[in-house]
Amino acid sequence: MGSLIQSVDWLAIAPPTVTAVVALVVLVADLFLPEGRKPLLGRLSVAGLLLAGLSLLPLLDGDRSTFCLTGVSDRDACSYAADHFTLVIQLLVLGGALLTALLSMSAVRDQRLPEGEFWFLLLSSAAGAALLPASRDLATLVVALEVASLPAFALVGLRRGERRSSEAALKFFLSSVTATAVTLLGVSFVYAATGTLHLTEIAEKLGHVDPRLGTLAQAGVALTLVGFAFKTAAVPFHFWVPDTYVGAPLPVAAYLSVIGKAVGFTGLILVTVVAFPSYASVWAPALAVLAALTMTAGNVAALRQRPERAHSAVRLLAWSSVGQAGYLLVPIAAAGYADDPAHAIGSTVAYALMYAAVNLGAFAVAALVARTSPQNRITDYRGLYARRPLAALAMGFFLLCLAGLPPGIIGLFAKVTVFTAAVDAGLGWLAIVMALNVVIALYYYLQWTATLFRPAEEAETAAPARVPAPLSAAIALAAVTGIALSGAPQLVLRFASQALL
Repeated sequence: MGSLIQSVDWLAIAPPTVTAVVALVVLVADLFLPEGRKPLLGRLSVAGLLLAGLSLLPLLDGDRSTFCLTGVSDRDACSYAADHFTLVIQLLVLGGALLTALLSMSAVRDQRLPEGEFWFLLLSSAAGAALLPASRDLATLVVALEVASLPAFALVGLRRGERRSSEAALKFFLSSVTATAVTLLGVSFVYAATGTLHLTEIAEKLGHVDPRLGTLAQAGVALTLVGFAFKTAAVPFHFWVPDTYVGAPLPVAAYLSVIGKAVGFTGLILVTVVAFPSYASVWAPALAVLAALTMTAGNVAALRQRPERAHSAVRLLAWSSVGQAGYLLVPIAAAGYADDPAHAIGSTVAYALMYAAVNLGAFAVAALVARTSPQNRITDYRGLYARRPLAALAMGFFLLCLAGLPPGIIGLFAKVTVFTAAVDAGLGWLAIVMALNVVIALYYYLQWTATLFRPAEEAETAAPARVPAPLSAAIALAAVTGIALSGAPQLVLRFASQALL
């Protein structure tokens, strides 16, 4: 029997803990602040996320773990590990949450959202998302997944009295709860077959399961993956995405498109590569097929969002994010075939870092356009260069990064890295499907980019209103990150390659 006396490494658990504590401080402060002082809560939240990000710095010097059971097996089984993989994903989550917070400061005021609730829910969800990459047992993993997801349902439906918002929240909630129930069933099957919840021990015991429990273990592996596939918006679990993004407040859609995906992919990587390597023959082909279906469904649906039909820009970004999820799945599938799965996982992390910066940037410009054109149709971007040259150049850069074209060098590098991972793993057919999808995506990204520089019609040339400072800061921060990474793409690849499990 292992020792149950825990010694907690507070430094290791600082990033999610700081975020959670600031969320509670915001909730209590909201009770006492008069209405005119409520904007202070937004500044407090931004400061809290910066502090949580700074708490990653002392962890860079080496791997730390805590909540360990000693003496259970040859090596200690830990529930929380702050290794390089954890730190890279936590940086992505906290950086993404910080950009979302900057985006939200003016949106919360303009849309009259309840400030205390909004900031509390955003920080709570970010705390769960920061806990997830460090989770090294299935119970902590599922709890972190739910802590990240439950506040997100409320955020989507926060525009009270608006039917579309409530409908989006309900659709998101019902489909997510179903996926969670399936995951919990899978986790219970895995536990029944192996007698443990720690990922490293599951990997050890799944290798030689009692033959009578073989079917149970296989069903457990398959069902556990379903929940994480839902969070990544992989086909056929993607149907909630467009309506949820369009119905949610714009900063919340941005948050879901990046942090929601990061949570799903991190969970998927941990359960496949760490816990179920002996079942690679089951999950690797399944994920390869999911990747091909997801990128194709996302890109074909995005292709149908035409500027001339006044389609919503947010809906196009939603379908584009489904397509991007397909690319992110490719290296995880490749890890099941590769001799060096760690290298393949590094490709997913590199792609996720690039995608997070430029996708949040695209949503930030969409939030800027929504201030004067609440419908946020693709046609509303026509003549943006004449009205706001810097915003149009930034949006053009973000779209070219997502398409993988120069000057968005980092987008091109990330796609080549993912492509290489598929080829190295012998998944030639998947590499071909990916190449075709990149060509399809070029069409709608370039079409939107061209719209930015077309002359506006007479009625559209109104004088632009002043841009709130936090929104300008969010666009500038995303643009500077994208440009810096395009200048030195090897930095992000080297950084991601350290994210080895």
